[in-house]
Amino acid sequence: MADYHHDLLFGAFLLPNARDQQAVVAAAETADDLGLDIVAFQDHPYQPAFLDVWTLLSYVAARTKRIRLFPDVANVPLRPPAVLARSAAALDILSGGRVELGLGAGGFLDAIVSMGGPRRSVSEHVEALAEAITVIRSLWRPGPPVHFKGSYYFLEGARPGPVPPHPIGIWLGAYKRRMLQLTGRTADGWIPSLGYAAPEDLRRMNLTIDSAAQDAGRDPAEIRRALNISGTFGPPGSGFLNGPATEWAEQLAELALLDGMSTFILGSGPEIAADLRRFAEEVAPAVREAVSRERQRRSALPPTGPASPAVAAAGPQPTADRPAREAAREAERLVSQEEPISRVGRAGQQMLLAVHEHLRLELAKLREVITEVAEGRASAAQARSYLNQMTMRQNYWTLGAFCAAYCRVVSVHHAIEDQQMFADLRAADQSLGPILERLRHEHEGIARVLAEVDAALVAMVDDENRLSDTQAAVDHLADLLLAHLRDEEEQLLEPIGRLGIRI
Repeated sequence: MADYHHDLLFGAFLLPNARDQQAVVAAAETADDLGLDIVAFQDHPYQPAFLDVWTLLSYVAARTKRIRLFPDVANVPLRPPAVLARSAAALDILSGGRVELGLGAGGFLDAIVSMGGPRRSVSEHVEALAEAITVIRSLWRPGPPVHFKGSYYFLEGARPGPVPPHPIGIWLGAYKRRMLQLTGRTADGWIPSLGYAAPEDLRRMNLTIDSAAQDAGRDPAEIRRALNISGTFGPPGSGFLNGPATEWAEQLAELALLDGMSTFILGSGPEIAADLRRFAEEVAPAVREAVSRERQRRSALPPTGPASPAVAAAGPQPTADRPAREAAREAERLVSQEEPISRVGRAGQQMLLAVHEHLRLELAKLREVITEVAEGRASAAQARSYLNQMTMRQNYWTLGAFCAAYCRVVSVHHAIEDQQMFADLRAADQSLGPILERLRHEHEGIARVLAEVDAALVAMVDDENRLSDTQAAVDHLADLLLAHLRDEEEQLLEPIGRLGIRI
């Protein structure tokens, strides 16, 4: 994945607590005074302990001056889309163009039914949300009366208006495949929450969104990527968003540069006022500076092919990463020497290269950690702080767990190749059959070695005397995986481009 080059936004995700309404409004006013960009409230109309989101947003709009207003996300099954369209447009007019619209299909089905909402299957809720988006946008555009007949919603000559004073963005709260695909096809933004989408999951989800956007003829960069976050400011090395403001800034900058996340909305905590101040005054400026500096560095580089996500996010890399970068540059050189190909073919090549380079870099980092243990500069337990900084590491706490995450990524990548890319290549060019069959068998061999590495690392956590077993397993993995990636690039980059294979 890569940076989509959106401007960075920071906000507050506040609990609409009806029992402490003064504190809720005060926190929104604090966010506005601190210069944050967004104030967001969750929408659960069936929750009697919560204030109604539209009433609260309207009240907050009158008490603030510049901050954007955002339902995060509106419960569409309990808010008829035609009425929701007019509510959002009216608030946008009254607030001076400060509304963005978050929408959700409705995750708590029994609670929705308890309030008189429809009982639908999960897939039906997604289909209904797609229709709701059509209804909402049709009523925001000036023009003749609107007629729309869907399976869940309809309009029979509804007159559009009022027209919002600025283009209101529709951001979807999405996690599963169908919702992510809907986001790619129709939405202006994506707004998952950290508790439901871990950092290591964002790349996979983004790929689904991007693929759906391209299939719909859209540029994936049109879609803003936001994230509801939570954490604790504390001592260094305590995990993702659990540490000092400097670590928060490093971790969020990595998400911006590596995964394209450009909006970070901080959830309520027991010290919300103090947390918002640190977030606004320490974290946000540092993230903006780091991202701006890296974007400038990238723009100054010669155009040598697709950007390296992991290298770009982290700046200068350790010595162990140099072979990975050199291999990636060689693969990019092979691509650049080809005859002109279609946009789809070029995108397929670049996607394969980006995934391969990421796997190389992560393997280099894994080997470096093992070297530190071997040289007595770290124990398995002490390596934990180092592992926290790794792209694939994120919230994993032991070498064994780290390998589980890395091995899973490699395995999923190979499964996608076997089931989708290889099938598309074989269908487009039957002569590739023997090559694809050989590569598939290599995938099976690598999967067996990955299991051996996983077992060796777990054993080493319990007994560091097992280091030699771990080194041998990692070396074996490196030999097989690096040779396989080179072979795959030599054999497949050309037909992917020539045949226009989408990955």
